[in-house]
Amino acid sequence: MRKLNISTDFYAHKNNLNRISPAVKLSWGILTMILSLLSPSPVIPIIVAFMMSFITVYIAGIPSRYYLKFISIPMGFGILTLIIMALFFGVEPSSIRFLYFKVYLDGLHTGFLVFSRIMGGFTCLAFISLTTPINEIFKQFEKIRIPRIIIEIALLMYRMIFIFIEEASTMYHAQETRLGYNGIKNSIRALGLLASNLFIRSWMQGEKIYQAMETRCYHGEIPTMKTHKSNNKWMIMVIAFEITLAIGIYFTRTINIL
Repeated sequence: MRKLNISTDFYAHKNNLNRISPAVKLSWGILTMILSLLSPSPVIPIIVAFMMSFITVYIAGIPSRYYLKFISIPMGFGILTLIIMALFFGVEPSSIRFLYFKVYLDGLHTGFLVFSRIMGGFTCLAFISLTTPINEIFKQFEKIRIPRIIIEIALLMYRMIFIFIEEASTMYHAQETRLGYNGIKNSIRALGLLASNLFIRSWMQGEKIYQAMETRCYHGEIPTMKTHKSNNKWMIMVIAFEITLAIGIYFTRTINIL
Protein backbone atom coordinates (compact mmCIF):
# COMPACT_ATOMS: atom_id res chain seq x y z
CA MET A 1 0.00 0.00 0.00
CA ARG A 2 2.96 2.31 -0.47
CA LYS A 3 1.24 4.21 -3.27
CA LEU A 4 -1.50 5.33 -0.89
CA ASN A 5 0.99 6.45 1.76
CA ILE A 6 3.09 8.57 -0.57
CA SER A 7 0.38 11.19 -0.98
CA THR A 8 -0.49 14.73 -0.08
CA ASP A 9 -1.77 13.65 3.33
CA PHE A 10 1.43 11.75 4.05
CA TYR A 11 3.68 14.75 3.33
CA ALA A 12 1.33 17.08 5.22
CA HIS A 13 2.13 15.08 8.37
CA LYS A 14 5.81 14.46 7.55
CA ASN A 15 7.45 17.79 6.77
CA ASN A 16 9.74 20.25 8.52
CA LEU A 17 6.93 22.77 9.14
CA ASN A 18 4.37 20.40 10.63
CA ARG A 19 4.94 21.78 14.14
CA ILE A 20 4.14 25.34 13.09
CA SER A 21 0.64 26.54 13.93
CA PRO A 22 -1.81 25.84 11.08
CA ALA A 23 -3.27 29.33 11.56
CA VAL A 24 0.11 30.81 10.60
CA LYS A 25 0.47 28.61 7.52
CA LEU A 26 -3.10 29.25 6.39
CA SER A 27 -2.70 33.00 6.85
CA TRP A 28 0.59 32.91 4.97
CA GLY A 29 -0.74 30.90 2.03
CA ILE A 30 -4.11 32.62 1.67
CA LEU A 31 -2.85 36.21 2.01
CA THR A 32 0.01 35.55 -0.40
CA MET A 33 -2.40 33.99 -2.90
CA ILE A 34 -4.75 36.97 -2.69
CA LEU A 35 -1.92 39.47 -3.26
CA SER A 36 -0.65 37.37 -6.16
CA LEU A 37 -4.07 37.39 -7.81
CA LEU A 38 -4.51 41.14 -7.26
CA SER A 39 -1.20 42.05 -8.87
CA PRO A 40 -1.69 43.90 -12.20
CA SER A 41 1.80 42.84 -13.29
CA PRO A 42 3.17 39.29 -13.70
CA VAL A 43 6.30 40.19 -11.71
CA ILE A 44 4.91 39.57 -8.23
CA PRO A 45 3.05 36.33 -9.10
CA ILE A 46 6.23 34.91 -10.66
CA ILE A 47 8.23 35.89 -7.57
CA VAL A 48 5.56 34.34 -5.35
CA ALA A 49 5.64 31.12 -7.39
CA PHE A 50 9.41 30.77 -7.01
CA MET A 51 9.46 31.74 -3.34
CA MET A 52 6.60 29.48 -2.28
CA SER A 53 8.14 26.62 -4.27
CA PHE A 54 11.48 27.22 -2.55
CA ILE A 55 9.83 27.26 0.88
CA THR A 56 7.82 24.11 0.15
CA VAL A 57 10.74 22.09 -1.24
CA TYR A 58 13.82 23.31 0.62
CA ILE A 59 12.40 24.50 3.96
CA ALA A 60 9.41 22.17 4.40
CA GLY A 61 11.39 19.29 2.91
CA ILE A 62 8.89 18.09 0.29
CA PRO A 63 10.69 15.98 -2.37
CA SER A 64 11.26 18.05 -5.51
CA ARG A 65 10.17 15.23 -7.83
CA TYR A 66 6.84 14.85 -6.06
CA TYR A 67 6.34 18.63 -5.96
CA LEU A 68 6.99 19.01 -9.69
CA LYS A 69 4.51 16.24 -10.37
CA PHE A 70 2.02 17.93 -8.03
CA ILE A 71 2.12 21.26 -9.90
CA SER A 72 2.52 19.80 -13.40
CA ILE A 73 -1.22 19.73 -14.22
CA PRO A 74 -1.99 23.40 -13.36
CA MET A 75 1.25 24.39 -15.06
CA GLY A 76 0.10 22.57 -18.19
CA PHE A 77 -3.26 24.37 -18.10
CA GLY A 78 -1.45 27.66 -17.59
CA ILE A 79 0.82 27.11 -20.60
CA LEU A 80 -2.18 26.08 -22.71
CA THR A 81 -4.01 29.26 -21.65
CA LEU A 82 -0.96 31.35 -22.53
CA ILE A 83 -0.73 29.83 -26.02
CA ILE A 84 -4.45 30.17 -26.76
CA MET A 85 -4.62 33.80 -25.61
CA ALA A 86 -1.47 34.71 -27.56
CA LEU A 87 -2.79 33.19 -30.79
CA PHE A 88 -6.53 33.92 -30.74
CA PHE A 89 -7.14 36.93 -28.45
CA GLY A 90 -5.86 40.40 -29.21
CA VAL A 91 -5.93 43.32 -31.61
CA GLU A 92 -2.19 43.91 -32.14
CA PRO A 93 -0.76 41.18 -34.39
CA SER A 94 3.02 40.99 -34.54
CA SER A 95 5.46 39.60 -37.09
CA ILE A 96 6.07 36.58 -34.85
CA ARG A 97 4.42 33.36 -35.99
CA PHE A 98 3.68 30.12 -34.18
CA LEU A 99 3.06 27.36 -36.73
CA TYR A 100 0.49 28.99 -39.04
CA PHE A 101 -0.83 31.56 -36.57
CA LYS A 102 0.19 35.12 -35.82
CA VAL A 103 1.04 36.03 -32.24
CA TYR A 104 -0.91 38.95 -30.76
CA LEU A 105 1.25 41.06 -28.44
CA ASP A 106 -1.59 42.17 -26.19
CA GLY A 107 -2.91 38.61 -26.05
CA LEU A 108 0.59 37.40 -25.18
CA HIS A 109 0.86 39.93 -22.34
CA THR A 110 -2.59 38.99 -20.98
CA GLY A 111 -1.88 35.28 -21.33
CA PHE A 112 1.41 35.55 -19.48
CA LEU A 113 -0.30 37.52 -16.71
CA VAL A 114 -2.94 34.78 -16.39
CA PHE A 115 -0.23 32.10 -16.42
CA SER A 116 1.75 33.88 -13.70
CA ARG A 117 -1.37 34.26 -11.54
CA ILE A 118 -2.20 30.58 -11.97
CA MET A 119 1.27 29.53 -10.86
CA GLY A 120 1.44 32.08 -8.04
CA GLY A 121 -1.96 31.06 -6.67
CA PHE A 122 -1.46 27.33 -7.03
CA THR A 123 1.97 27.30 -5.38
CA CYS A 124 0.33 28.97 -2.38
CA LEU A 125 -2.32 26.26 -2.31
CA ALA A 126 0.40 23.63 -2.71
CA PHE A 127 2.22 25.10 0.27
CA ILE A 128 -0.91 24.82 2.41
CA SER A 129 -1.91 21.32 1.30
CA LEU A 130 1.61 19.84 1.54
CA THR A 131 2.48 21.30 4.95
CA THR A 132 -0.86 21.29 6.82
CA PRO A 133 -2.96 18.15 7.48
CA ILE A 134 -6.55 18.44 6.37
CA ASN A 135 -7.93 17.79 9.87
CA GLU A 136 -5.97 20.78 11.22
CA ILE A 137 -7.28 22.94 8.38
CA PHE A 138 -10.85 21.98 9.24
CA LYS A 139 -10.19 22.65 12.93
CA GLN A 140 -9.30 26.23 12.05
CA PHE A 141 -12.78 26.66 10.61
CA GLU A 142 -14.16 26.55 14.14
CA LYS A 143 -12.51 29.92 14.76
CA ILE A 144 -14.66 31.52 12.07
CA ARG A 145 -17.85 30.05 13.60
CA ILE A 146 -18.52 27.28 11.10
CA PRO A 147 -20.83 24.73 12.81
CA ARG A 148 -18.97 21.76 14.27
CA ILE A 149 -21.31 19.26 12.62
CA ILE A 150 -20.31 20.53 9.16
CA ILE A 151 -16.62 20.21 10.04
CA GLU A 152 -17.05 16.66 11.33
CA ILE A 153 -19.00 15.62 8.23
CA ALA A 154 -16.25 17.08 6.04
CA LEU A 155 -13.58 15.16 7.98
CA LEU A 156 -15.51 11.89 7.65
CA MET A 157 -16.05 12.50 3.93
CA TYR A 158 -12.33 13.11 3.49
CA ARG A 159 -11.59 9.82 5.25
CA MET A 160 -14.06 7.99 3.02
CA ILE A 161 -12.20 9.18 -0.07
CA PHE A 162 -9.18 7.10 0.95
CA ILE A 163 -11.42 4.10 1.66
CA PHE A 164 -12.88 4.47 -1.83
CA ILE A 165 -9.40 4.67 -3.40
CA GLU A 166 -8.12 1.72 -1.39
CA GLU A 167 -11.06 -0.50 -2.36
CA ALA A 168 -10.73 0.51 -6.02
CA SER A 169 -7.00 -0.22 -5.98
CA THR A 170 -7.49 -3.63 -4.33
CA MET A 171 -10.20 -4.69 -6.77
CA TYR A 172 -8.27 -3.41 -9.79
CA HIS A 173 -5.11 -5.32 -8.88
CA ALA A 174 -7.15 -8.46 -8.19
CA GLN A 175 -8.71 -8.22 -11.64
CA GLU A 176 -5.37 -7.46 -13.26
CA THR A 177 -3.71 -10.56 -11.79
CA ARG A 178 -6.52 -12.65 -13.32
CA LEU A 179 -5.96 -11.07 -16.78
CA GLY A 180 -9.19 -9.14 -16.47
CA TYR A 181 -7.86 -6.33 -18.66
CA ASN A 182 -6.46 -8.53 -21.42
CA GLY A 183 -8.15 -7.11 -24.49
CA ILE A 184 -10.80 -4.45 -25.05
CA LYS A 185 -13.78 -6.74 -24.41
CA ASN A 186 -12.37 -8.08 -21.14
CA SER A 187 -11.35 -4.57 -20.06
CA ILE A 188 -14.87 -3.21 -20.52
CA ARG A 189 -16.37 -6.18 -18.66
CA ALA A 190 -13.85 -5.90 -15.79
CA LEU A 191 -14.36 -2.15 -15.51
CA GLY A 192 -18.13 -2.65 -15.32
CA LEU A 193 -17.76 -5.22 -12.56
CA LEU A 194 -15.39 -2.94 -10.67
CA ALA A 195 -17.80 0.01 -10.89
CA SER A 196 -20.81 -2.08 -9.84
CA ASN A 197 -19.11 -3.59 -6.80
CA LEU A 198 -17.04 -0.61 -5.73
CA PHE A 199 -19.88 1.33 -4.09
CA ILE A 200 -21.07 -1.70 -2.09
CA ARG A 201 -17.55 -2.59 -0.93
CA SER A 202 -16.84 1.02 0.06
CA TRP A 203 -20.15 1.26 1.94
CA MET A 204 -19.42 -1.91 3.89
CA GLN A 205 -15.89 -0.78 4.73
CA GLY A 206 -17.23 2.61 5.85
CA GLU A 207 -19.73 0.88 8.15
CA LYS A 208 -16.92 -1.16 9.72
CA ILE A 209 -14.87 1.99 10.34
CA TYR A 210 -17.85 3.78 11.90
CA GLN A 211 -18.50 0.82 14.20
CA ALA A 212 -14.84 0.83 15.18
CA MET A 213 -15.08 4.56 15.97
CA GLU A 214 -18.16 4.00 18.12
CA THR A 215 -16.41 1.29 20.14
CA ARG A 216 -13.71 3.90 20.85
CA CYS A 217 -16.26 6.34 22.33
CA TYR A 218 -16.87 8.45 19.25
CA HIS A 219 -19.52 11.09 20.09
CA GLY A 220 -19.52 13.27 16.99
CA GLU A 221 -16.10 14.87 17.44
CA ILE A 222 -12.72 13.79 16.13
CA PRO A 223 -10.12 15.21 18.56
CA THR A 224 -6.62 16.22 17.49
CA MET A 225 -3.85 15.88 20.04
CA LYS A 226 -1.10 17.57 18.05
CA THR A 227 0.70 20.53 19.64
CA HIS A 228 2.23 23.40 17.72
CA LYS A 229 4.83 26.01 18.36
CA SER A 230 3.35 29.25 19.66
CA ASN A 231 6.36 31.39 18.76
CA ASN A 232 5.26 34.79 17.48
CA LYS A 233 8.29 35.11 15.19
CA TRP A 234 6.46 33.19 12.46
CA MET A 235 3.49 35.55 12.53
CA ILE A 236 5.82 38.57 12.47
CA MET A 237 7.64 37.04 9.52
CA VAL A 238 4.35 36.46 7.68
CA ILE A 239 3.24 40.06 8.26
CA ALA A 240 6.59 41.39 7.03
CA PHE A 241 6.40 39.10 3.99
CA GLU A 242 2.90 40.30 3.05
CA ILE A 243 3.81 43.98 3.53
CA THR A 244 6.84 43.49 1.28
CA LEU A 245 4.64 41.89 -1.39
CA ALA A 246 2.10 44.74 -1.16
CA ILE A 247 4.89 47.29 -1.64
CA GLY A 248 6.23 45.24 -4.55
CA ILE A 249 2.80 45.24 -6.19
CA TYR A 250 2.70 49.03 -6.03
CA PHE A 251 6.13 49.54 -7.61
CA THR A 252 5.74 46.86 -10.29
CA ARG A 253 2.15 47.65 -11.32
CA THR A 254 3.21 49.04 -14.72
CA ILE A 255 5.89 46.48 -15.58
CA ASN A 256 5.33 43.92 -18.34
CA ILE A 257 7.86 41.13 -18.72
CA LEU A 258 6.91 40.26 -22.31
